[in-house]
Amino acid sequence: MNAVRITSFGEPENLIWGEYSDPLCDMNEVIIEISAAGVNRPDILQRKGNYPPPKGAPHDIPGLEVSGKIIQIGSQVTRWKIGDKVCALVAGGGYAEKVNVHESHCLPIPVGFSYEEAACLPETVYTVWHNVFQRGHLQQNEGLLVHGGSSGIGTTAIQIAKACGAKVFVTVGNEEKGNACLALGAEKFVNYKTEAFWEVLKNDSIHVILDMIGGDYFSKNLDLLQPEGRLVYINAMGGKNVELDILKIMQKRLTITGSTLRAREVSFKASLTTEIYEKVWPLIENGHFKVPIFARFPMAEASKAHRLMESSNHIGKIVLVPSS
Repeated sequence: MNAVRITSFGEPENLIWGEYSDPLCDMNEVIIEISAAGVNRPDILQRKGNYPPPKGAPHDIPGLEVSGKIIQIGSQVTRWKIGDKVCALVAGGGYAEKVNVHESHCLPIPVGFSYEEAACLPETVYTVWHNVFQRGHLQQNEGLLVHGGSSGIGTTAIQIAKACGAKVFVTVGNEEKGNACLALGAEKFVNYKTEAFWEVLKNDSIHVILDMIGGDYFSKNLDLLQPEGRLVYINAMGGKNVELDILKIMQKRLTITGSTLRAREVSFKASLTTEIYEKVWPLIENGHFKVPIFARFPMAEASKAHRLMESSNHIGKIVLVPSS
């Protein structure tokens, strides 16, 4: 097969499309012939050498979410058959023509969704469901603040939280991004380049905050949260070391949590897949969710996709398709 390899850590130009060994199919795995692959921030971290894949995943092929057809099944596979159209969460290897994945980490492509749209679902939907709903315990009529509302994670969080009856607020970098978030169901946006989000939103009831920034947002998040509020971290792009006011947490009875998904065990991802299929897939198939795809690139041009993501000029998702 062909795949996008990280030839050395560093710049996007180190992503090279070329021949690579076919993946092997374990007894509980399937092989997917990839039709599309989503691009995510962790892919950039891996390219730079800051996010190594877990044991068993390709060390030099990025990519955490794919869609396509199953072309091979392991001897113990019971859920799928050859020819099934699926999307899947993978621990790596998504920027390729084929990938192996545990059968329990696959989902059927939602009715009415293209391969490209389906490839943009797993990484963001799994991340949002686990962090906002399982860890953050977001409830109907509560307020959710999403930092980076126009990102793939942000646009996913807006729509799922809205469909579940929550009110969603976002921070964004410009008016265009903010208006895009409003169109997806957000109540209000704050342009963090011109306004202080903690001032603009202080009269809105914020119960859960999904933060990928960290740094000096930390104390402002604590100030903004309602009593019993939950602060959930999925990244720390603005800095991982912060000053913690323990008394404030005690007085407001706050919960601070966070997670990474890639290295979690097979059984955890299987359980999460089952819950998403039962609770999120019906929302998606009933028209409560759409994938805002900003740009598509052939895999041979993965470097361009990474440069676009690093520029933060996109709204929603960036997707790759195999190069002919």
